[in-house]
Amino acid sequence: MEQPAAARGGGPDPAGGASAAEDATPTDVVLKAIAEPRRREILRLVARDEMAAGEIAAEFDVTRTAVSQHLAVLRNAGLVSERRAGTRRLYRARPQGLAGLREFLDVMWSSSLDIAVALAEGHVAGERPEGSAAARTRDADDGKIGDTVEATG
Repeated sequence: MEQPAAARGGGPDPAGGASAAEDATPTDVVLKAIAEPRRREILRLVARDEMAAGEIAAEFDVTRTAVSQHLAVLRNAGLVSERRAGTRRLYRARPQGLAGLREFLDVMWSSSLDIAVALAEGHVAGERPEGSAAARTRDADDGKIGDTVEATG
């Protein structure tokens, strides 16, 4: 299956410019497309069922033209598919359009969890990296972290 124009670096920019940046990745294009709240709501609508453009537009207090523009951005980002049935255009979410974003988030989340595990293991073992705030506080307080209490009169 061919990649959407915006995901290849051509076509309309999801942020509304004339063309996508030359160095924009497919994940960048998807992030820009879903940054707009109305587009996220459109995705939620068409994630459940295939819907005609008019049915989608009826859910919003904006013109049909505005909804059509949002649909074009989502389509160019690879997030929705369009098919024609007579004079109607039907839209459905493409979960595979989010694959690159999902992979990006998985890598980021995994890295964050690895760091959290390393910190937790260091804390459990009583080890603190030299130069850390906790190590400086411990050294300054002669081993007493956070034991400062003000006297009340």
